[in-house]
Amino acid sequence: MTTTAQAFVGHERGTPAYRRLGAAMWCAGLATFVLVYCVQALLPTLAAEFDVSSSVASLALSATTGTLALAIVPLSAVAESWGRTRVMTVALAASAVLGVLAPLAPTFWALVGVRALQGVAIAALPALAMAHVTREVAPRWLGGALGLLIAGNTIGGLSGRLISGAIADVAGWRLALAVIGGLSLLCTVAFRLLLPPETAPAAPRVRLRELGGPLRAQLADPGLRCLFGISFLMMGGFVTVYNYLGFRLLAEPFDLPSALVGLVFLGYLAGTWASTAAGRLGDRWGWRRVLWATVIVAAAGAWLMLPELLPTVLAGLVVLTVGFFSAHSVASGWVGRRASTLPAGSPAVAASLYLFAYYMGNSVGGAAGGVAYDHGGWPGVVGYVTALFAAALLLALLLRRLPAVMSAKPL
Repeated sequence: MTTTAQAFVGHERGTPAYRRLGAAMWCAGLATFVLVYCVQALLPTLAAEFDVSSSVASLALSATTGTLALAIVPLSAVAESWGRTRVMTVALAASAVLGVLAPLAPTFWALVGVRALQGVAIAALPALAMAHVTREVAPRWLGGALGLLIAGNTIGGLSGRLISGAIADVAGWRLALAVIGGLSLLCTVAFRLLLPPETAPAAPRVRLRELGGPLRAQLADPGLRCLFGISFLMMGGFVTVYNYLGFRLLAEPFDLPSALVGLVFLGYLAGTWASTAAGRLGDRWGWRRVLWATVIVAAAGAWLMLPELLPTVLAGLVVLTVGFFSAHSVASGWVGRRASTLPAGSPAVAASLYLFAYYMGNSVGGAAGGVAYDHGGWPGVVGYVTALFAAALLLALLLRRLPAVMSAKPL
């Protein structure tokens, strides 16, 4: 006899549970990324305040993404068996409390230390959120649902940058970080109130010493390895542009005031739309085709930003943002669905490996991009980003030669 739990295949689009889940995941993405990226708009301010170089100032961001990357695989794998709802709530609350404490840091390196702890606190959330959506949503609507999650991420990244930049310009970076911490707390409360009860079966308990098998199963698949590499390369190029564009626009020949420089992060709105649209296009037309196109679009955006013309720079930023978030939406959704069909495959472990590559790209790729900017200026940044995106395109093209492991949608 088939039970209701066994018959459940996921929330269908348009149902109240689907809408509540989407809204809750949107709040989770907002709460997380408003904290992670709020310092990006403050990098020129922190460099001047603490008398450090642009590449050193970027450690305020890289510390968070670096520790997040290192902790995400073990925490995500073990924490899923503790209950996805419970762990996601605790992770959001702990990171928000650290966000409130961050403005009390007496020195730059103390701030970096608090930001590193935030990365550990947040680590369990992103992969669990992806795995939760994969388990709770009907497969045919997965691309759109994951796109909504990533849309919340983009709104969080945008809000953190705009709010912190605007407040810091008037009242200093400490008050800016305090406001961001309070906003994250509010989003955490909304997430917990909106999230519907879990309906998918609970994951089996995993111990750290048992993690080697699932990790080997994911890493043995060449398709997943390509997707992990694409995640690392695309994020490395994307964060480099946003990290150092503010330094460029504050200097000659642009000489923009800091309040206006902060508005460039409105380009993230294009990513909000693109992440949802790309997920649906991938469901309809095949994820391989959409992935190739999005990487090329991102590279074209980087080259549009090369001339010293403000309209061209801003147009290129929008194009790059659309390409990046579209690629991220397609690749992240593909990872979970491919992993679920592999022997010993685990969507949660695969998602955590994808995000490990994503945040290592942010930390390592962003720091290396600072070296490119310090020594080669903006042409050095464009050359560096082009090399990363070209390598990502090569990996995306290699996916064409791999056999598909699922038949629900064309790949």
